[in-house]
Amino acid sequence: MKSLNFLAAAAMVVALPAAAQSPFSAAGFYELSNSGREAYSFNVGWRYLKGDAASAAQANFDDESWEVVCLPHTVELVPAEASGGRNYQGVAWYRKHFTLPKDWEGKRVSLYFEAIMGKCKVYVNGKLVKEHLGGYLPFSVDLAGLGVAAGERSVVAVMTDNSNDETYPPGKPQYTLDFTYHGGIYRDAYLVVTSPLHITDPSDVDKVAGGGIFVQYGDVTRRQAAMSVATDVVNEGNKPQRFTVETLLCDKNGAVAAKAATTLSLKAGEQQQVRQALSLKNPHLWLPEAPYLYSLQSRIVADGKAVDGVSTRVGVRKVEMRGRDGLYINGEPYAGKLIGVNRHQDYAYVGNAMPNSQHWRDAKKLKEAGVNIIRVAHYPQDPSFMDACDELGMFVIVATPGWQFWPKNDTAFPQRVYSDIRSMVRRDRNHPCLLMWEPILNETSFPLDFSLKALQAVREEQPGCFSAADMNSKGVKDSYDVVYGWPKDTAETDKPIFTREFGDNPDDWYAHNAIHRASRSWGERPQVLQALHLAKSYGEMCSAPRQFFGGAMWHSFDHQRGYHPDPFWGGFMDAFRQPKYSYYAFKNQLKEPMIFIAHEITPFSDADVVVFTTCDSVRLIRYGRDTLLQKVERSPHGIPNPPVVFKNAYDFYDMRLIPYVKKKWEEVYFIAEGIVDGKVVAREKKMPSRRSTKLQLRLDNEGQPLTADGSDFIPVIAEVTDDLGNVRRLAKENILFTVEGEGEIIGDNSSIGANPRAVEFGSAPVLVRSSVMPGKIKLTARALFEGEHTPKQASIIWKSVAPKMKSVYSDTPGKKAAATGSDEASRDALQRQLTDEERQRMLLEVERQQTTFGEKLVK
Repeated sequence: MKSLNFLAAAAMVVALPAAAQSPFSAAGFYELSNSGREAYSFNVGWRYLKGDAASAAQANFDDESWEVVCLPHTVELVPAEASGGRNYQGVAWYRKHFTLPKDWEGKRVSLYFEAIMGKCKVYVNGKLVKEHLGGYLPFSVDLAGLGVAAGERSVVAVMTDNSNDETYPPGKPQYTLDFTYHGGIYRDAYLVVTSPLHITDPSDVDKVAGGGIFVQYGDVTRRQAAMSVATDVVNEGNKPQRFTVETLLCDKNGAVAAKAATTLSLKAGEQQQVRQALSLKNPHLWLPEAPYLYSLQSRIVADGKAVDGVSTRVGVRKVEMRGRDGLYINGEPYAGKLIGVNRHQDYAYVGNAMPNSQHWRDAKKLKEAGVNIIRVAHYPQDPSFMDACDELGMFVIVATPGWQFWPKNDTAFPQRVYSDIRSMVRRDRNHPCLLMWEPILNETSFPLDFSLKALQAVREEQPGCFSAADMNSKGVKDSYDVVYGWPKDTAETDKPIFTREFGDNPDDWYAHNAIHRASRSWGERPQVLQALHLAKSYGEMCSAPRQFFGGAMWHSFDHQRGYHPDPFWGGFMDAFRQPKYSYYAFKNQLKEPMIFIAHEITPFSDADVVVFTTCDSVRLIRYGRDTLLQKVERSPHGIPNPPVVFKNAYDFYDMRLIPYVKKKWEEVYFIAEGIVDGKVVAREKKMPSRRSTKLQLRLDNEGQPLTADGSDFIPVIAEVTDDLGNVRRLAKENILFTVEGEGEIIGDNSSIGANPRAVEFGSAPVLVRSSVMPGKIKLTARALFEGEHTPKQASIIWKSVAPKMKSVYSDTPGKKAAATGSDEASRDALQRQLTDEERQRMLLEVERQQTTFGEKLVK
């Protein structure tokens, strides 16, 4: 980070909102002012060491030389394409020095981790206080109960280990895994401060269908809705308490729509769940098309004062699965199909360590693409992603951690799966976006006993919910509410059917070559083929009766994998969330007028011109002289808006006569007009990029500000363009970025290819991370080796904003650890775990498993 000089060359200045558009929950709840409870960020100022260190757990350990980082944090940055076991697996340490304010004396203070990858041990002032297995669910530590005194300096040390371990889910070694165990404390950490008399944490208390706030619905119609609210309260004080549980359901304007109050007494150490009924007249209902959210405010009032309280965002809705009649929402048949995508949680460079803002941006991009359901793959994902789906209106299928693995002898493994199931239900049960659970292990040959016990665990934790599993798995056809299958399977079962993964069509499960798997960097033709294939696969999801209610494409974004050297390139966006043509094939199914030309008018572009539109017909105007008109050929049982293909509409030799012979290069363009009822309602003009003359920068932030918390980041896209701003898709530049002010480049001065960044399909992304001080940031992009005719550099300026939540920390981020060369050594050691014969045997087993479960829908 350099000091900021705003007297340099002119730069584009971007104004961002002063606060995030969407608040995020913290430690399971939203902030409720003047409630007696406060949540503080515990993300800033952790000292970090990749590797093991003797005595690192001790309170007096010397960690002065360690790097200072902020959470969410990954154990190491990786290239944008880092599949095949290139990521670090092993021990890493985090230590945080802190002092609790003196006015917290007598308060209950808990340390809440949203997730830590793999297995971990937590030490407080040198004492082991918690061991946790599994990388996707929360846990907490009661600091006050451990004797951490307010006003005295303390230290928390966390040992993390993302090594392969078959004793807990997912269990499968990464070298045979279709995703990656990125390590570290990769989600948020919070301090929650409240009264000894308080609402419990459902992830902390082991209580079936209990803990925290639990919202359930009775009959729900447009006229009336019945709600049940269970509030779990504990008295950890040393004397009896008489108090009132006050519950208010408030609309978006803060008006009270329903309320209840219950007075009771608890002895010291006693815990009780209080059930209250709420009734709403003419409720605002939650639907994907209209995701209305209420605020459920829960307060514990003692002696006329609120001593604890939380807010829970809820959506009033009731889901029903009616067999062959399919999906009903709020008592009415759901029109159309739920068509969406699967989602892994990793991102370029940072692995799983995405800030809340990026999870929100992911959800926003998916919503804008027309996605109305997401199957999380293959584990519960960040709470902020669930929050975003609540707000934006997308159903979610929440899955248990697991993929193609069942232990041969370990009896503890199934018990840990059941524990994960209960934990994920307790965490996510109140989200209106939740459609159903996937409690089984994905694509796994598990025994009948496990299938039934997994289902039982879900139904005990959330009576009346729905669970889904593969139709041919043991116990599913007879017991589960929804079966995973294909449109053709309506003849095989009376249960509602959903396709968990459509669109992927590899040649085999070893090579993994497929039309659907197209890197954005490969350019125009692979993207066109991918988009046309996706449109065909999408259409096959639309052809079945109501019993088949939808499907999820595999996969939304390109992601890293353990068992293959290539990333999965089948996303309709790349690992930086840059769209491919297939994104527009998906977006093309929305009702709003849109049109997109999937053609770049280059010397190498196809003769056919593909257009995606929601309109009834398309008029293609070539070079201002030729007009082609084509109707959108819809089928009553196919994709709502199929692609329009103008055959042999482009010829480079014909096109070049205009600029070369007539000297009128400005007449070389395509215009596509979308027509509805004889009127043009959508229009796009596309020109070929002539030569690379300049760079342009844009913030890919979806309206979210950059929060000055030391870990938030914003993607910035540099594009190579001609004089008119047309992106030069064939450019082969390397872009060097520099930053000034309160930000830094993720992966700067490293070997991961982040800076300089090679241009691919006309663009080069960079990730700019905030400091802990709000202020101006200036990013400049230039060609790596500048010359007389290289593209002109560009700059952009914006401001980061102060976080809404207060932080507790002693160490300020910025100190970097010295390079030791241990990365390659540890990676070499990991690669030597398997002989060539062992590796081949493992891959053949993966191929067999994927062949068993990976039925190809598209031939």
